[in-house]
Amino acid sequence: MANTASAKKATRKIARRTDVNKARRSRVRSFLRKVEEAIASGDAKLAQEALRAAQPELMRAAGRGVVHANTASRKVSRLASRVKALSA
Repeated sequence: MANTASAKKATRKIARRTDVNKARRSRVRSFLRKVEEAIASGDAKLAQEALRAAQPELMRAAGRGVVHANTASRKVSRLASRVKALSA
């Protein structure tokens, strides 16, 4: 348990930040799930729209440090190639 005032404040800040990051990560996963479902359904137009919505959300999460920038780029790249293959 924290003893000093600064350590207590730090634990409060960490708890708040953890909640925010959990919400952001959950939001990103929701967007990714929508893309996955659209790809699974075989609807190229829906998949394209879902990817267009998911990409900025992933990059925003990377910018905020919720996910690593390379991870976000890799996910976008792989989803984009799958959507492209679907529409071709």
